[in-house]
Amino acid sequence: MKLTSENLRLAVPVLSLLVLLAGVFYLQPRAMSYNGLNLLFNLAVPIALATVAQMLIMAVNDLDLSMGTFVSFVACVAATWLHDTPLLGILVLAASIAVYAVLGVVIYLRNLPSIVVTLGMSFVWAGFAVLLLPAPGGTAPEWARAVMISKPPLVPMAIIASVLIAVFAHLVIMRSSFGVLIRGVGGNERSVQRAGWSIILARAGAYALAAAFAVAAGIALVGLTTSADANIALRYTLLSIAGVILGGGEFTGGRISAVGAVIGALTLTLAGSFLSFLRISPDWQIGAQGAILIVVLGLRLLLNQLEKKGKRA
Repeated sequence: MKLTSENLRLAVPVLSLLVLLAGVFYLQPRAMSYNGLNLLFNLAVPIALATVAQMLIMAVNDLDLSMGTFVSFVACVAATWLHDTPLLGILVLAASIAVYAVLGVVIYLRNLPSIVVTLGMSFVWAGFAVLLLPAPGGTAPEWARAVMISKPPLVPMAIIASVLIAVFAHLVIMRSSFGVLIRGVGGNERSVQRAGWSIILARAGAYALAAAFAVAAGIALVGLTTSADANIALRYTLLSIAGVILGGGEFTGGRISAVGAVIGALTLTLAGSFLSFLRISPDWQIGAQGAILIVVLGLRLLLNQLEKKGKRA
């Protein structure tokens, strides 16, 4: 089998996930069970959804530094308005998706740095979240709770949901004409313009779809935690970026992997459990996760160099 860039983008995250999983099973054999796997990947679904959302932003050569605060805002909406007055909650979430689409257009038209704009928006989303829930509280919608704690036979819900997210994201982003368009915007914007496609509509669509995935992440998170607060998902900004890069994505050129991004999210989720089994203090776990990420990225760089040498030969 010929080693291609696409294969490499999948091989590294898959290998990383398998190595971590083997380490967890070695440290805690009881994890090799339905309940054990369910606990290991319990929080994987919202992280995977947020990672796919960040991947869509990165596909058009932007970066979203408000992802964590936006997911927190959605969680607060889900635990309050979506539970108490569903129609109002749906309207608010739809409006937030529209705001994301407008942001994508404004960044392009005004040639603004996406990291600056989204950093500013992070304070806006955080402010709205605090207004909704000044203190932790609220109640998850019953349907969201029922879905997230359901126990299908044979395989835990978290794994099934992650597979479905990966398949859906792959079909939309890697196989559909819309996916080709947004990746084209990230890879060669001028060629897309010369082909007659609208860059504005493509960017608006990418940002709107990213917001839709982030909304799903916030609702899924509330379904797991049963309540919310304004800071519930702040780590998702860095986790989503790390998941995309770990999964084979790059910061430029529209080079992404939908399946790899979900596997990257699963790997980061599993890394937390692995470090806990090693009895590493929670204060050091973030640094240890960063070290794992550096090792994996170093491996990917090495494989990329080997591929380049193979082509030259």
